[in-house]
Amino acid sequence: MNLITVFLRNNMAYLDPGSGSYLLQLLIAGLLGSLFVIRASWDRIKTFFRRLFSRRDDDSSDEE
Repeated sequence: MNLITVFLRNNMAYLDPGSGSYLLQLLIAGLLGSLFVIRASWDRIKTFFRRLFSRRDDDSSDEE
């Protein structure tokens, strides 16, 4: 019921510069955090994909 009143009323809401800069800060922090996690575990990611694709190559050679 509350959702209906939120969408039907004229709310006069706005984003002030403080809110906008906070959202931008969250976006940048999320991107940099994701890059850090990927960079920190890059060797594990490479090893996972090497094993994944080497199994497919080994399985196809066994069938021949």
